[in-house]
Amino acid sequence: MQDTIVQVPNIVGTILPLQQAQNDHTMHTRSKKGVFKPKIYSAIMVQSESTTYKHAEKSSAWKQAMNIEFQVLIKNSTWILVPPDPSYSIIGCKWVFKLKRNSNGSIERHKARLVAKGFNQVEGLDYFETFSPVVKPTTIRCAIAIVVIKIGISNN
Repeated sequence: MQDTIVQVPNIVGTILPLQQAQNDHTMHTRSKKGVFKPKIYSAIMVQSESTTYKHAEKSSAWKQAMNIEFQVLIKNSTWILVPPDPSYSIIGCKWVFKLKRNSNGSIERHKARLVAKGFNQVEGLDYFETFSPVVKPTTIRCAIAIVVIKIGISNN
């Protein structure tokens, strides 16, 4: 390899020689061999998730997903519509949209969820406590093991 010297002016104005680092290690790389991977550009249209109700209402797929979600909420008696009470603050809701995809990237289904804007609530005014009945499998196994030990169930 041939050494290349580049002249670079320093702060004072005199020119100092700057020697480029030599790359003479034994590692073989693609760039050393002149092999470069071609850059492939694609112009595939990708369907994106809706971020607002106004955008989603223009699509029949998102409308169908919202109708399914709404019917499930009514069927499960998740909530009922009542007239507003002036002593309570009203909590709004919003639609959240998500595309569920297959492993190959194709769209499996459109999923819409109606979620409450709980961040507007004030503890002690709008609610007093929260409870989520979630039990981990480890807790159930421990409880069963304690019962077995206490009762003395045998394997006979």
